[in-house]
Amino acid sequence: MDIAKIVGENLKMARKAKGITQKQMASEMHKYQSDYSEYETGKVQLDYEKIIFLCKRLDITPNDLFEM
Repeated sequence: MDIAKIVGENLKMARKAKGITQKQMASEMHKYQSDYSEYETGKVQLDYEKIIFLCKRLDITPNDLFEM
């Protein structure tokens, strides 16, 4: 499996566990919901700053994002 897809799936699970919608998360990141959804589907890879933001926001570690 592609690493971007693994990260996307883990991101999606963490977001849902917190009860946050894609639209809410996108708004906090100053993005459109459609842009944010590309992170969760693995179409777009996250850069370092986004990984740090998302980990802090979702109370997870980078290791949690990259776990298979």
